[in-house]
Amino acid sequence: MTAHTISEQRTTPPSTSERLDPQSLTDSAADLLNAMAALPANHPSRPALRDRTIEAWLPLANHLAHRYSGRGEPTDDLVQTAAVGLIKAIDKFDPSRGVDFAGYAIPTIIGELKRHFRDRTWDIRVPRRLQELRLVISDANGALLQTLGRSPTVADIAAHLSLTEEEVLEGLEGARAYNAVSLSTPTGDGDRATELGDLLGGEDGAFELAELRVALGPALATLDEREQKILTLRFYGNLTQSQIAERIGVSQMHVSRLLARAMTKLRGELDGTY
Repeated sequence: MTAHTISEQRTTPPSTSERLDPQSLTDSAADLLNAMAALPANHPSRPALRDRTIEAWLPLANHLAHRYSGRGEPTDDLVQTAAVGLIKAIDKFDPSRGVDFAGYAIPTIIGELKRHFRDRTWDIRVPRRLQELRLVISDANGALLQTLGRSPTVADIAAHLSLTEEEVLEGLEGARAYNAVSLSTPTGDGDRATELGDLLGGEDGAFELAELRVALGPALATLDEREQKILTLRFYGNLTQSQIAERIGVSQMHVSRLLARAMTKLRGELDGTY
């Protein structure tokens, strides 16, 4: 049924199916959107009209997607993400509220694109606040570069965004989590070539041992002369308890008790200082 046919019909109000027949409408994006919104949810023509509405508004989604290109994500992925945002906007839009669809759809599509960057592109997850701060700082950096004619400083960005310099530095630090470098990344050339992971330091047990030795001297000084001698013979001289007993003229059992008592004292001192 064409628009001309409808205009020539009787003066009585047309039926719902006649009034909402999508074929009687123009293919303009706005008309398609209004027609789809007017159709009942279960109307047989609604799915096809919805598809035509999405196609009519796709240029808007594509335009917004290309605004976010060049940030490390394939353009095709951004276009698909923007299309998802457009579909959500079309399905939720209510023309009866008197809001222009573009004004409603643009924030919805941009929100979908930002969620894509937040959820899919960060190698290391950081709080949402830092993810959004990175985007704001990146935009400000580009704008100030054009305005100032030089690379903006932290103070420039902070003043532009009405943030403190500490907040800008936090955002810049958080941005480092956007891309992670593999520990298998080769470094150097020729015979000196190695992997990045080989250049990273590991836990050094010698530091703990050095601290223990520093604390051991004062701890040993708290023991009496015989306890110090027994410990020296046992751990520095590598003598057995029987050999120590012969050296100091006591029984092996007594040496065992003295060693146990000296070690208990020593541990107590080290626990308090180390």
